[in-house]
This record gives sequence, C-alpha cells and structure tokens, in this order.
Amino acid sequence: MNMVTAAIMATDTFAQQLNYPKTKQIEHTDDYHGTKVADPYRWLEDDRSEETAAWVKSQNEVTFGYLDKIPFKGKIFADLEKAYNYPKYSAPSKKGEYFYFYKNDGLQNQAVLYRQKGLKGTPEVVIDPNKLSADGTTRLTVFSLSKNGSYAVLGFSKGGSDWQEYQVMDMKTLAMLSDKVEWVKVSGAAWQGDGFYYSSYPKPEGSALAAKNENHQVYYHKIGTAQNEDKLIFEDPANPQRFHTVGTTEDEQYAVLSVSDRGKGKDGNGLWVLKKGDTNFTAIKEEITDFSYGVIEHINGDFLIETNENAPNSKVVLYQPKNKSWKNVLPEKPEPLQGAGTAGGKLFALYSKDVTTRVYVYDLTGKLENEVNLPGLGSASGFGGEKEDSFVFYTFTSFNYPPTIFSYDIASKKSVVFRAPEVSFKPEDYETKQVFYPSKDGTKIPAFVTYKKGLKLDGSNPTILYGYGGFNISLTPAFSPTRIPFLDQGGVYVQANLRGGGEYGETWHEQGMKLKKQNVFDDFIAAAEFLIKEKYTSPERLAIQGGSNGGLLVGAVMNQRPELFKVAFPAVGVMDMLRFHKFTIGWNWIADYGSSDNAEEFGVLYGYSPLHNIKEGGKYPATMITTADHDDRVVPAHSFKYAAELQTKAAASSANPLLIRIDTNSGHGASNTKKALETQADIYAFLFSNMGLVWK
Repeated sequence: MNMVTAAIMATDTFAQQLNYPKTKQIEHTDDYHGTKVADPYRWLEDDRSEETAAWVKSQNEVTFGYLDKIPFKGKIFADLEKAYNYPKYSAPSKKGEYFYFYKNDGLQNQAVLYRQKGLKGTPEVVIDPNKLSADGTTRLTVFSLSKNGSYAVLGFSKGGSDWQEYQVMDMKTLAMLSDKVEWVKVSGAAWQGDGFYYSSYPKPEGSALAAKNENHQVYYHKIGTAQNEDKLIFEDPANPQRFHTVGTTEDEQYAVLSVSDRGKGKDGNGLWVLKKGDTNFTAIKEEITDFSYGVIEHINGDFLIETNENAPNSKVVLYQPKNKSWKNVLPEKPEPLQGAGTAGGKLFALYSKDVTTRVYVYDLTGKLENEVNLPGLGSASGFGGEKEDSFVFYTFTSFNYPPTIFSYDIASKKSVVFRAPEVSFKPEDYETKQVFYPSKDGTKIPAFVTYKKGLKLDGSNPTILYGYGGFNISLTPAFSPTRIPFLDQGGVYVQANLRGGGEYGETWHEQGMKLKKQNVFDDFIAAAEFLIKEKYTSPERLAIQGGSNGGLLVGAVMNQRPELFKVAFPAVGVMDMLRFHKFTIGWNWIADYGSSDNAEEFGVLYGYSPLHNIKEGGKYPATMITTADHDDRVVPAHSFKYAAELQTKAAASSANPLLIRIDTNSGHGASNTKKALETQADIYAFLFSNMGLVWK
C-alpha cells in the first residue's frame, strides 16, 4: 500500500467515525414580508449561556479529535514555525529626535514597539505587549504621539476583541500615567494640545461581545484627568447607527469629524471641521450620501481632500471655506487612487493599475514631479511624514517578494533599501503571474497565481483559491511566510480579485453590492472553472478559502456549486444574512449587503444566505469552519448556526467531514502568533488529508 492510498483510506475512516454532537432545535419562526423563515438554532446566539458553552466544547472535541489523528500535522507546524521565524520590522516613523518602529524577533506572539535616536541610535523598548498577558493575546492596537512627542496614547485589545482600552505614556520616562479610557471602538487617538479626541460607545448592556453597538460618541480627554471628566464633543442620539470619528490636522489647528450612516445604506460620509478655540463644527459636506471625503491636510485655511464625488476612481481636491469652492488638484484618472498623503511639502499619490501599485509625487498644487521607481509589480504602502521631512519610508511587497522597507529621498528622488528581510528561502524559486478570466456575464476578472517554478499543469496540484469581494476592499499582492511551505509541497495559491472589492474603483465595488451580490459568487465560481480548465488543478484538488465577507463567499458558493471543490474553509463568516445587523456593528454592513427589513433586498439575501440555503441530503466538500469566542465583529453565532445546520442536513449524505474549529481568547483574526500558526497548520493538515495527500 502506498502512502497516498493510505492517506485516502485514513481520511475516509476519519469521516465515517465522526460522531457529530446533536444540536437541539427549537420552534422559532420569523415572518419576513410574508415569508416564514424557521430559525431552530436561535439559542446559539446567546454567547453567555452554559448550553452554548457546552455545545462549543463538544464541537471542539470532535474537531480536534479529528485533526490530532492526522499523522503529519506536527510536521506541518514545525515547517510553518521555521518559515515564520525571522525578524519582521515595520517601517519607522519619525517624531522629534526619535524613530519609532515595531519588531517581532521571529516567533514572538506580539510585535514589540521600539524607538531610537536617529537612524543609527541604539533601539530601546517602548512597550512589549508580550508581557501584558500570560497567553500573549493582549495586543497593542494604537500608538499615537502628541505633536511634540512628549506623550503617547496606547490602545490595548484583549483576547482578540474589537473593544479597546486607552492609556497614556510619558515618553520621557516611558512610564504609564494614571489615565485610562474604556469602551473605545472604531476610533483613533487624535491629539490637540494637552489632550486627544477619541470615539467610544456607552458600556454595553448584556453581552459585551454580542450586544448591538449604538450611539457612537466623540470625547476629548485631557491628560491627567479621569474618564468621567472627559468632554463630550459630539453625539447624535437621533441617529444611533452612525459612526463618528475625529482626526486632527498636522498643525492641530483643526479637528476633522467624519460621520457615516452605513446602517441606512449610505456608503459615504459627511465631513465637518472644528477650528481650535471654536465651539461649533463647520460643515464641509453636511449631507451624507454615497460619496466619501477624507481630509489629507490643512493648507493656509484650505483643505486638501480625497473624495470619490462624481469620480468613481477618486480624486484630490482643494476645498476653500471662504468661498466654499472646490478645485481639482489631482483629477480622476483611469486607475483608482489607493490613497494620498503629504510629506516634505509634497503630495504622494498611490494608484492601482491592474491591482499593482504606482506611486507619483506632485507639488501641493497638483503638478506632477516624478514617479517613484518601485522594485517591480506588487504593493507599496507608506510615504507619510511631516512638512519638514526630507525623506520618507515605504514598504514594498509581492507574493514572492517579502516586505522590504525603502527610504525615499525627496530631493534626489531616489529610493534605497533601508531594511531587507532575512528569510531562509530564495524568492527566485517561486513564480507569480497575473491571469484574466471571464466571469459568467463575460466580465474579465484578474487573479494572481503563485507556485514553485517547474510546476506541471496536469490537474493534480493542491490549490487554494482565496477571495473576498466586498466593502471596496482590494486584495493586493502580499507576501506570507506561511504560504512558502505549502508551495514547497507542490501547492498553488490563487488570489482572485472579485467584484465588490475596490480593485477598479467604486464602479467595481458597486457591481458586487446589494442586489448585485451574485456577481461576486459568479466571479469566484468562474475562477474555479478557469483553474480546472487550465489544468492547474481539478475538483478533487481544489480548496476555497475566505474570511469574514470572504467566509460568506465560501459558504454561498459551497451551496451553489459543491461539486467544484474538494475542501472549503469559511472563516469568521457572515452566514446569517437575515440577522447580521442585530449584533455589535453589523448594521454597518447594510450599505454593502442591504437589509432583510427591505422586501426586495430580503429576497436577494434569502436567496444566497449560506445558513438558509444548505440542502437537505446535500453532498458538500470537506469543510472546516473557523471562528473564535472573542470575535465581536462577526459574532461566532453566525458560524455556530451554520455548522449546526450543515451537520444536521448533510452529515448523513456527505462522505466528507463537516467540522467547526472554535478558537478561544481570539477574535476576528488570530490574537497572537502561536494561535495563527496553529490554525494554519490545522488548515493545511485538513486540506492535505482530505485530498489524499501526504505532507512530506
């Protein structure tokens, strides 16, 4: 008996021996515009009940019992640790005489924040989050320095939750002050004078991890005072499902208030400014529509603003409050504007051409000075700084190009490598190519295909097809060290740039929203068909993967075309499309999905909702759902109810395992390095085992 045959037999045996927990069903029915919809697992929405906890425990016992029997799982974890174990740095940021940066020595659970005087100074630790919790799951989420660098706001998240707690550090002594701000969410820390603006919610009633978040308030905290003394700057109780966030201009002369109303389906924001010393905000854009506005900088009383108003690919304009005029600085281009920022008296603009970055430097009036020569086709980020800076840092990466930090000298217009990663593999051994394939309606969809050189197109390659397709988010080329061991095993990694994302501007986004969401699923299905047709893989060797909105994607296409895929990994997915807006900030997604409260939108949502379209007696791919107990963005009840329905309706008819893996002390993403590597090892082990392969 050869090893492959043994692996197939072992997998079949595992599946046959699985004894799924029986999930209680209750009598509960909702009426949506005359349509009766049963919800027998509504009780699993209570994340605080002992009954739910017992269900989670029993599901994990089955899942980890299955995974622990895969003989090569330990080898996978060891390979992932080896690939991941190298120093990882962030690009430095300058404040006064110090440069600040993050560094992970290799396998640390959290990156450590350092600073040094000058570029050649000796680094000193500012804070090491690894020392803040026994299991390394407390993260540093915010580090915001005051204008003179004397103080900093540090934000902390525990166990993967989106809730943050803010504290203040004295940067002379690196000692924490007594200041403490709680219940912060969807917020930055914007300094002005001897205090900072932040946004928070009232302390939730009931479950802190599931209760709906409403009445987002903006406060100003003065250093050395208690939170109950913070000054309420803005709230809007009449519109409780709005986000209110504040930033400040570099000179701190203005606080900039952004207000969005996504709960009512508006995809844009309103914009107000508050001049230092004034008490009332002045509107730049009072009406909230589907257009977005973001202040880049304040210039002599005028505001440089990035917007997509009548410009789906976005543009940069100058707003002059005195006469309320708008002047184009960077008119819309055929390529989407990824972002713009100022440094050293220049305007840096990042554009996306076929999902790869181009960077241009302009003067502040919009006159083009030069293009920044990047190392190749990939993703660049950074280019931020202050007015007096003579150089800026940026990071460049691609699928086979580990993140490398460059220093760009503004005067000479030249880039030099500031810090290259010390990886143990040879990038030239791997290849990435961009392909374009037709979707169901003929639209050309781009995808990146990455593999080890010498790959044979014979349909036998284990392939992971990854997608997202929503919220105007672009999936750009990026390196992942944990992908290298998979490629070394003959794997193929494919990243599809589906409609609903921002790869080709707002028009591309709109083609995958609300009533047009099926386009996203069609694009993903077409990617699978293309990969099979071109013999990269076959249905027996194809896995699909996606997280959050991408988890919804995987769940939907599993229902629509289960025969196309051998393995599926829906992660932290939005699976109940009729009730997503009932939890935490789920109402914020109505702008992209629509709402079951609307009769027409309900019909579309009900038609593809992963939870509501599982077929009785269906034959599904080997499925491992992943979620976490502290996910308060997409609450785990989505995955709980979906797993219960999948097992109840399809366990008897599916030869493949249908499992849910529920992490603890983790959130919408892994809360530390160890958990991330453990999850990835389980994913690869599940994939290889169910494809009848052995990890060598």
